[in-house]
Amino acid sequence: MADRAAEIFGNKIDDKIYAKACKAKEKYAKKFKHNPNEKCHLRIAELPVVGERFEAKRLAPAVSTSEAADFSTIENPVVVGNIRMGFGHYRIAMAMASAAHALGYTPLWFDLMGFPNTTCTKLIAHQNDLYSMGSRLSQRSHLFNSLYWEPLNSEGFRKLSYNAADQKAAELMVAPYADLPSDIPFIGTHVWPAQAAVHAGLTNVVNAIPDNWPMALHLAEGAIHTVQTPSSCLRYKMLLGMDKKRQLLPMPEGSILCTGHYIDHELVLNIPFDCARRVERVMDGKPIRYLLSVGGAGAQFDLFKGIIEHLLPYIEADKAALFVNVGDHANVWQQLKAAIPALSQATEHFDDFEDTETFAEGALEGEVHGIHAFGDSDIYGAVYSTNLLMRACDLLATKPSELAFYPVPKLMIKRVGGHEAWGAIRAAEVGDGTYELETLPETCAMIDLMQAEPSIIADMCDNIEAADAIGIYDGAYRVVQLATQAMQE
Repeated sequence: MADRAAEIFGNKIDDKIYAKACKAKEKYAKKFKHNPNEKCHLRIAELPVVGERFEAKRLAPAVSTSEAADFSTIENPVVVGNIRMGFGHYRIAMAMASAAHALGYTPLWFDLMGFPNTTCTKLIAHQNDLYSMGSRLSQRSHLFNSLYWEPLNSEGFRKLSYNAADQKAAELMVAPYADLPSDIPFIGTHVWPAQAAVHAGLTNVVNAIPDNWPMALHLAEGAIHTVQTPSSCLRYKMLLGMDKKRQLLPMPEGSILCTGHYIDHELVLNIPFDCARRVERVMDGKPIRYLLSVGGAGAQFDLFKGIIEHLLPYIEADKAALFVNVGDHANVWQQLKAAIPALSQATEHFDDFEDTETFAEGALEGEVHGIHAFGDSDIYGAVYSTNLLMRACDLLATKPSELAFYPVPKLMIKRVGGHEAWGAIRAAEVGDGTYELETLPETCAMIDLMQAEPSIIADMCDNIEAADAIGIYDGAYRVVQLATQAMQE
């Protein structure tokens, strides 16, 4: 196999940059005591929530070769490669599993963070810790954010030289792939699973790029790349801005496609019903339901605190209702309660996924009042709870990352990384969300406007239905079809 760090889509990498990437790989190999001959055999395990809903299974490390999976016995398998980095990449993976199941395939959940004795998991955990720390610091220090974090996320990760370093690191991640058949359909919902799949010799790999801003970070040459928007497709095709010193050769024909937004089957299926219920509620003067999906890194704690405090008078007057999902970070809810005494009156739904599911289903057509808090120590229930609550809410308050593409009216709050800005631009263009609200006063002013003119939410619902009619939210189905096209032929 060609060295994918030395030349990327026909663009030669500078010798010094290549040497630096090789040195970084050697450093990681030494740090994590990498064994180049290590192999991790796979077994089929149960998968909470996702398995129950989509008949999915989890690929876990086998204790011995005798319990290793026989993939020939699995009907129409599709591997969904992912990592736990915040909630976002798990969320996209759930969308792929949902779409695969709807299309008649068996989703196999393959989390590279689930192999603790391998260099692969150790390396990803190390990188994730660094990114989480940077996210938190970016919200606490304006100087750090403006001088380092924003430039790194918008321009640093954009450079082709960054991809060279990642490709070398991915060579250390192949051990968990040892048992996978080379032709098994594989969908990477983060670039590292996709890169490692290619290095491991898999031939039907789709790299589902999450961001709407072109970054070399997301390139996995040897895979089919997919993006959610036409504008990002053309910018990725041209490797736009990935080397300021030269005009790069474009990605080859067929290597990148626009599929549309990566959305779960059950959310797409219910768009007409959910939008109709929202319009009926807000235009009838019912409390406007706000959903806050709070990340565990705590990067936007002060912003969420300010939003909740601003909503309290509306909630007390029964003009608004609030859902807060803190996922698997119950400590964040305790911190919010300590900072906002009124939250002690909230109805709590913690570590009981069935209760959350029952609440969300009842809220689709029933009445909702006051404040409801949700959390689940199980990561799968934690992430999927937002999907359930999304259908029953009227307005989702979210930073412009993965949730920016979902078919629900959105209040787009300030981004954490510079690359997220284009997620808000997409939502504003489709008309299913606001533009990015960069300050707390600006966010509060938009809330006041929504409360005074709920027809704005109704208009967003109309735009969602119009986008649905032309397939904008069908991206997950198309990604699955690309990964499985060899099986279909």
